[in-house]
Amino acid sequence: MTAVERTRRALALLAERARPEAWIAVRPEAELLAEAAALDARVAAGAALPLAGLVCAVKDNIDVAGLPTTAGCPGYAYAPGRDAPAVARLRAAGALVVGKTALDQFATGLVGTRSPHGPVRSAGDPERVSGGSSSGSAVAVALGVVDFALGTDTAGSGRVPAAFQGIVGVKPTLGLVPTEGVVPAARSFDCLTVFAPTLGLAGEVAGVMAEGRPGVGGRGWPADAPLAAPPRPTVAVPAEGALRVLAPGWRAAFDAAVGRLAAAGARIETIDLGPFLRAAELLYGGAFAAERYAAVGAFLDDPATGGAPGVDPTVRSIITAAGRLSAHAYAADLARLAELRHEAMAQLDGCDVLLLPTAPEHPTLAEVAADPVGVNSRLGTFTNFVNLLDLSAVAVPAGEVDGGPFGVTVIARGFADRVAADVAAALTGEELSAERPALGAPGLPLVVFGAHLSGQPLNGQLTSAGARLAGAVRTAPEYRMVALPGEPARPGVLRVAAGEPGQALEGELWSLPPAALGRLLAGLPAPLALGRVRLGDGREVTGFLCEAAAAAGAPDISHHGGWRAYRAASAG
Repeated sequence: MTAVERTRRALALLAERARPEAWIAVRPEAELLAEAAALDARVAAGAALPLAGLVCAVKDNIDVAGLPTTAGCPGYAYAPGRDAPAVARLRAAGALVVGKTALDQFATGLVGTRSPHGPVRSAGDPERVSGGSSSGSAVAVALGVVDFALGTDTAGSGRVPAAFQGIVGVKPTLGLVPTEGVVPAARSFDCLTVFAPTLGLAGEVAGVMAEGRPGVGGRGWPADAPLAAPPRPTVAVPAEGALRVLAPGWRAAFDAAVGRLAAAGARIETIDLGPFLRAAELLYGGAFAAERYAAVGAFLDDPATGGAPGVDPTVRSIITAAGRLSAHAYAADLARLAELRHEAMAQLDGCDVLLLPTAPEHPTLAEVAADPVGVNSRLGTFTNFVNLLDLSAVAVPAGEVDGGPFGVTVIARGFADRVAADVAAALTGEELSAERPALGAPGLPLVVFGAHLSGQPLNGQLTSAGARLAGAVRTAPEYRMVALPGEPARPGVLRVAAGEPGQALEGELWSLPPAALGRLLAGLPAPLALGRVRLGDGREVTGFLCEAAAAAGAPDISHHGGWRAYRAASAG
């Protein structure tokens, strides 16, 4: 579908599905179609635009040039001079922004009802809340109006709405996606997030936003960031007591999700969720709430602005109260958080991810109206601690309860974003493409031919280091293979001299964290070495080669075309 076709479809669906409360601003049709036509022309001219033809929505606390940023408060509106860096990266990749979506005012809430524009209703059940604060973005995706949407997440705003709408929500590690051009909620813990119908698209969009220089206070990928989950990941789940808060039917749905992961080969470990839950209490029950006042408290306290129509009274009370918190209380909570982080990580020791229900219930609009603060607090039970503890998270659909969506979140350590995505994919059954870029650290290519192949004795050296299989490859026809002596059995690959007959050999291409490749090289036993290998498609990558002297007298097995074929023939 061309960008023009997709834009026309988005505008038609926007009118047909009639959820005006989900949108704060929509760009004029003529402007959208002109931009779409320009994108199509660039694609036709050969431009590489990975997101071309996709339309998106942006939460209205994120700057989009040409549209006001209101953060859900009309009196706060300002006209940004340029896109937020994350939005600029998406547009450079070919995405087209349809408009700005509604949110809990100043991103203060998990319900989606704290807005002067009216509550944003759930896409599947208009009697229930959409989840917040990124309410409009999640609903716009769930209704199919846009292909993906941006949200923000401080306490769960990029995950709770995903669960309630039955879609995917990706919350990257803090600092990977720049937050400049975003009205802060709590600057130290804010994160830009992606909503999409599939893990693959959400990961690709998040990857585009994370490419380039980190923003102010941002972080780049460490050299040892894992690129994949292990073949049999260890999944932590909470002990019984932490799950008693779940609504009727939700415990059975969670247990079913755990069972699906176990059936897919995961090891399940029960842990004490106590340190995580105690950390969660600090976000709103402690002095970290002062960050909300630092963001917009002066606006709300100023009689000339804070008294303007449209300020949500619940939001005002939460933020202005935070202005009375002291610096020494903030310092004490930082120390307490460090202690809880240590305790929480000790619980996760030996585990690759933590699996939790995304929310404990899906309240109705009436329930939130009757108890706006209490219901909102309960919704953050399993989400509030994630950014405080510097974790990454992927929220995915995991079934239904009473005809409505049920969702879980796969939580991983900071910079283990691809581990979380892989485990989430094992849960949903989605096959993540090796070709399309996704959120994850850049890896170094390595082609292997023998004992490091999948299923072979030394493959664990790759998988335990977080390496990712890119796929099967064949070399150019200029190599030969010998069977080296010793255990484990392994081949030696040599490049033939110019003019000598050679063979195309089968191998596997892996992507390794840079630190893992360094460790592998340091421990590589003679006569093996790393060198440049030419593939059949002309690429040259690092691969396992053998010293020529060691091949003298070793059986030449080149005619088999690869190690597996040789081993099969030998076994027969």
